[in-house]
Formats: sequence, structure tokens, C-alpha cells
Amino acid sequence: MLFLYLFFLLICNGPQQAFSAHCTTITATKTFEKCMTLPTQQASIAWTFYPHNATLDLVFSGSFISPTGWVGWGINPNSAEMTGTHALIAFPDPNTGLLVILPYVLDPTVKLQRSSLLSRPLDIHLRSSSAAMYGGRMATVHNGAAVQIYATLKLEPNRTKIHHVWNRGLYVQGYSPTIHPTAITDLLSTATIDILSGTTGSSHSNIKTLKMAHGIINSVSWGILLPVGAFSARYLRHIQSMGPSWFYAHAGVQLSGFLLGTFGFAIGIKLGEMSPGVVYGLHRKLGFAAFCLGGVQTLALLFRPKTTNKFRKYWKSYHHFVGYSCVVLGVVNVFQGFEVMGSSRSYAKLAYCLSLATLIGICIASEVNSWVIFCRKAKEETLRREGLIGGSEKGSGRMNLMGLTDH
Repeated sequence: MLFLYLFFLLICNGPQQAFSAHCTTITATKTFEKCMTLPTQQASIAWTFYPHNATLDLVFSGSFISPTGWVGWGINPNSAEMTGTHALIAFPDPNTGLLVILPYVLDPTVKLQRSSLLSRPLDIHLRSSSAAMYGGRMATVHNGAAVQIYATLKLEPNRTKIHHVWNRGLYVQGYSPTIHPTAITDLLSTATIDILSGTTGSSHSNIKTLKMAHGIINSVSWGILLPVGAFSARYLRHIQSMGPSWFYAHAGVQLSGFLLGTFGFAIGIKLGEMSPGVVYGLHRKLGFAAFCLGGVQTLALLFRPKTTNKFRKYWKSYHHFVGYSCVVLGVVNVFQGFEVMGSSRSYAKLAYCLSLATLIGICIASEVNSWVIFCRKAKEETLRREGLIGGSEKGSGRMNLMGLTDH
């Protein structure tokens, strides 16, 4: 079951975004040298770079998600993140309904939503900018309507790697764009592009690889191995033929799951450092809580009292409570991870659900079997105490002994 789930996860947990948009170097008004399909929101960019005067001529192609929404593109001089981006945002004028484009600077107060986003001049050398609907002047803004943002910039000498940031939102209050959606594709709408070679930086590919590893490792460790370890402790210990083997199986599976989960947890910390503009509060808190409980549970093995110790029952209660809490938090956080990665309807989640359902089914069957055996033994013990079972046999045995003695 575990290997089947891992196989499904490796095959199916790839990028969930399908790109129906393809870049083009030819627009209605200009022709460019290079183009690239951007990794999110079905957006693309085309450009021409003039090295002799460090001028960049480009067009960004995006789409609206609301008739009253906005589409924006910008450059961050320092890093590939939203904060600090110098953006050009296009939206329908609230008064006339015509398409307008205004400059904005995304400072930290905007990210924290402490103030409205107001238009102001950019600190980059922007020579010209304009926006046009795909389809000409007769086109109207609606859900899915394509828009093109044109810009001509003067770059710093010997700088060819540009941090591009783009996004789109649902509403504009006056001339102030409101916050964009916070789905995974919206939070990762950044790319570092070398305008000379036409290649992207390695950060996005590294992040995708780490996310894949983070999801697979944590799903297997926190979502499969730890529940299996708890199952072995509850149901295998009552099998007399196993002897102490159940304990070594329980400890081995739990320790393997925690060590593997620690590695996945470390990858998650690294992902947080590589994505400074992306915060998943609930997923992060659940991860820290599960990791802390797992660490405390592992350390409990070092302080495990002997069966004759009077504190053994307290340690056992603590061990059960912390262990089951860790398992529940781990499984819940795996499902939260699917939501974070935008894989809530993926085959990977289906494979995990089937694996978890199989384990739960085995647990239910084992629990029913345990209660049947317990009730049967309790009934036999009651009958034995009342002398209905074993009494005649013991009596006949005593009579035979007496007969042998008489002889």
C-alpha cells in the first residue's frame, strides 16, 4: 500500500496548472524578438532588448478575472517578490469604463493592508507605457478578457536579469486596486528572466522540486508511517505469538517516520526562506505543532519507566495522548498541504485518501475483532467463576485421584 501510494504521488503530483496560453512575439502594434510563457495565470511576456543603450521594450499579456478587476505587471529591482515592486496596473476607469493604466509602488504597508494602494511615479526609468485589450478598441473588460501592457524601460548598465512580478484582482475601489486572490498560483506569480538568453532563474525550478519532495516525504512520514506505528502498538501487542516483537515494530516504524518527517520539516523551513512573500499560517502552525509533539514523543522513550514503577501508568497515559495527538495533527496537515499546493482535486490526494481509508478500514476490523475476543474472554471468565465451565472437569479429576488412592 505504501509503495503504491508513493508511486501515485510521484506520477501525479506534478504541476497542476495547465498553460493554455502560448507566448507570441507579434502583437497588433509591435513585433518583438523573444517571448516566454510565464508559470502562472496563463500569462506571457515578449520583449526586445537593445544592448547598445540598455533599453528594454516589452509587452505583458494577461487576463481579467472580473469585469471590475485589474491586471498588473511590474519589476522588482531587488528580488522576485511583491514587496518593493514597481508596477503598471490596468483596469477599467470607474467613471468612463475605458481601459486605463497607472503606476504603483508596492511597499510593505500594501502587503499588510494598512493603507490603500495609491498611484505614484515609479523610481525606475520608465520611458513609456500603455495598455490595450486584445481585440482592439471594441473589446470590453469581462471575466477572461485578454489585456496587453506595453512598457519601454531604461535598464542599468550590464544588468540583464530582471525580476518580473504580475498578478490580477477582482475589484478596484476608485483608482485603488484591492488585494489579489491568495491561491498558490497567485502567490507564486514571479519570475527572474535573463533578457539576453531568454532563460529563467533556477529559483522556481528549485522551489518546485523542493515542494515535490516536501509533499511526498511528509505525506509518507506524518500521514502514513506514524498512523501505521500507532496501529502496531494498539493491535499487535495482544497477539501472544509475537511476544515483544510488536514493541520493536512499533518503535522502529515510529522512529523511522519521525526521522523522515524531520527531513520533510526541514525542507518546509527552507521553502519558507526561499519564498519570503508567501505565508501559509495554518499549514505552518500545524507543522510546528506536529513536529514538537513528535519530538517529545520520541524523547519519551529515554524516560520510559519499568512496568513495576508506580509512575508507569502516568507515563502510559501521557504517551498515548501525545502520540494520538501527533498522528491526528500530521494527517490533518497533510490534507492542508494538498490545499496549499493547489492539489485538492489531484490524483495524488485520491491515492493518499485511498491509502488512509485502507488503513482506517483495517483499524476498524481489528478494533471489532479485539472487542469480540475481549467480550468472549470476559464471558468465559464469568462462567468459570460461577463454576459452569471447568468445574466438572476439575471435579472428575479429583474423583479419579481419590479412586487411585483407594486402590
